[in-house]
Amino acid sequence: MRPFDITAYAFTSLGGNRVRTGLMLLAMAIGVAAVVLLTGIGNGAKGYIVDQFSSLGTNLVIVIPGRSDTASNTPATLVGETPRDLTLGDANALVRHETVRLLSPINMGEMHIAWRGRERQVPLLGATAPLLDLLHLKLERGAFLPAEDMEIARPVCVLGAKVQRELFGQESGVGELVRLGGFRCRVVGILSSEGRSLGMDTQELVIVPVAFAQMLLNTEGLFRIFLEARDLSMVERMKTHIRTTIAKRHYGEDDVTIITQDSVLATFDKMFNVLTLTVAAIASISLVVAGILVMNVMLMAVTQRTAEIGLLKALGAGKAQIMALLISEALVLSAIGAAIGLVIGFAGAWLAMQIYPILDATPPFWAIFAAIATALGTGFLSSLLPARRAARLDPIQALARR
Repeated sequence: MRPFDITAYAFTSLGGNRVRTGLMLLAMAIGVAAVVLLTGIGNGAKGYIVDQFSSLGTNLVIVIPGRSDTASNTPATLVGETPRDLTLGDANALVRHETVRLLSPINMGEMHIAWRGRERQVPLLGATAPLLDLLHLKLERGAFLPAEDMEIARPVCVLGAKVQRELFGQESGVGELVRLGGFRCRVVGILSSEGRSLGMDTQELVIVPVAFAQMLLNTEGLFRIFLEARDLSMVERMKTHIRTTIAKRHYGEDDVTIITQDSVLATFDKMFNVLTLTVAAIASISLVVAGILVMNVMLMAVTQRTAEIGLLKALGAGKAQIMALLISEALVLSAIGAAIGLVIGFAGAWLAMQIYPILDATPPFWAIFAAIATALGTGFLSSLLPARRAARLDPIQALARR
């Protein structure tokens, strides 16, 4: 029997019971679509996070108070409590080096902001003028923090676009006096209405000089110190400079953690790869369920088609040919189900990108290949038992429907 005849027979058999065939196709299609769509979303989320960090430039270095041997490979170190403080003196000492292009000490906290009876809670970010270029922030109007000594606690602030709208409505707000905690503060600039940086929504931020933030938050310690090297080749020299300088100022102790851009990106890449594979494995369970359905339905089909199988054997079909007929039927079913699943999966990915334009949910090639291979493999394995049972039927008893 030629391969074309086997395939034609498979299509004829599947068309004989359209309801049964439709249910099996639906099961296969759902499984493949789930794998394709979920891996696409996972891959898109990874790409978004990597792009966010890459947009800051590959020369970014973050200094964190407290020593952690594993922190350089852990994005969780971007937040949390620290055992020893960094100070403005440390930041001033670090900035005086040939490898440092930009430096900004950072403080973070929560604060109430008020203007003419309107009040809300805002995330407060203490920084210096270089932060604008360090994090590639954009101004909508006004100016950023003044470029002056970081120890000057000048009472000025830059508002996020959403904060500006909620406080001033249609008014500009630049030049107005607002109240931050118990201090009056002049608005000097408004950030652009779009953008996120290091996971912070810039529309919600209020940025003030770092010394003024220390006064508002009643602290002398810094949350982080951000630096940018003049060139990628200088990053290692900068790290050595940071460790040497801090050790001298901290009585010989190397008590800071240094995070570089590449280590953060590598960690996120590993995390999202594991997450994507896990999601794909969970989605593949639906393909296993579909395979069980195929097996059960084909076992029933063998019983219903006993006479047909007996006739084929009486006409000279051997065990191998009978098995080939039933296995090809399952493979054709799986292939069609996989094709339908791919269409549904890509349609779902397209819809996700329409709803969330920033998320590129295009499924990776390996996920498409894995979904198709899993569908075909499941169909093949599920058809082996029914095919062996059919091949073992005695032709005389099968023709007699026994």
